[in-house]
Amino acid sequence: MLKALPHISRRRALQGAAAALVVFGLLMWWLVPTGDDSPGGRMTFSTGVKNAVYERYGKLLRTAVAQDMPKVDVELLNSQGSQENVERVATGKADFTIAAADAVEKYRLEGGAGADRLRGCARLYDDYVQLVVRRSSDIEEAADLRDKRVAVGQPRSGVRLIADRVLKAADLDPEKDLTAVDAGIDKAPALLKKGDIDAFFWSGGLPTSSVLELSEEFDIRLVKLGDLVEELHKQGGASRYYRAAVMPADAYPNAQQNAAVPTLAVANLLVTTDRADPELTEGLTRTVIDSRDHIGDQVHAAQLVDLRTALYTDPLDLHDGARRYYRSVKP
Repeated sequence: MLKALPHISRRRALQGAAAALVVFGLLMWWLVPTGDDSPGGRMTFSTGVKNAVYERYGKLLRTAVAQDMPKVDVELLNSQGSQENVERVATGKADFTIAAADAVEKYRLEGGAGADRLRGCARLYDDYVQLVVRRSSDIEEAADLRDKRVAVGQPRSGVRLIADRVLKAADLDPEKDLTAVDAGIDKAPALLKKGDIDAFFWSGGLPTSSVLELSEEFDIRLVKLGDLVEELHKQGGASRYYRAAVMPADAYPNAQQNAAVPTLAVANLLVTTDRADPELTEGLTRTVIDSRDHIGDQVHAAQLVDLRTALYTDPLDLHDGARRYYRSVKP
């Protein structure tokens, strides 16, 4: 004979159902993202000249942000480079940007509008100073640029800042001792091929696609600059951010012919201001670090972003949102 099932009171049944609903609700809260904590709105990011590293990095970062923070709409703005980028962010014309440390420090030392509001989010990768000439050129060092036609970058670019300082370290006056041409990486390779210039300066991550492509279709080489570090440091101010570095032999194989090239390097920073929303800044910093390998597949310099050094954003203090991120991932 079957035993009768125990009688369950109506009150106990209701209590059990309520408990089950609570457990189910907690489980769904845990498993299904509500999106309430995800920042939203519009974010303006200042990049650089077309087809250069800053612009490519910005486009790839926008794609990564769309996945990590789908409610954030990223607008990219082209610029002449680091100097214009710093000014844009400091004055509220852009929310975030990439800029070289020397350009940031120069803006601060000159007391640019809003300079005291600038904050760092991450140290990204290093720019390498590249002085490109035809392989047959008689230019062997920076001092040989005397009386030459040289593309020195656009007026508000980081390239122009570095080129002027390098020329000064080589005892050259860019306004008197050579013909300075206002052209960046978007135009300089074509000018060199046509013979309209004798050399061009570039400062960017390795390899820079425009230089790599030029080396594969035209005979060029890279001029050594590493011996100018001491003279640069004597200039003081922002020049302290330059250091000796070596371009590995495989950066531009055709141009370097399996030889490493001593040169100069300066760190790039992800820059914002104290106006930026802490949650958005924390999220963007997280995306920058987490997307390193994905972005690095196309912008090789991005592979060098390192969590252990990313929080060292000298000369800028860390933004509170970025600091919150680094604390959250601290072992």
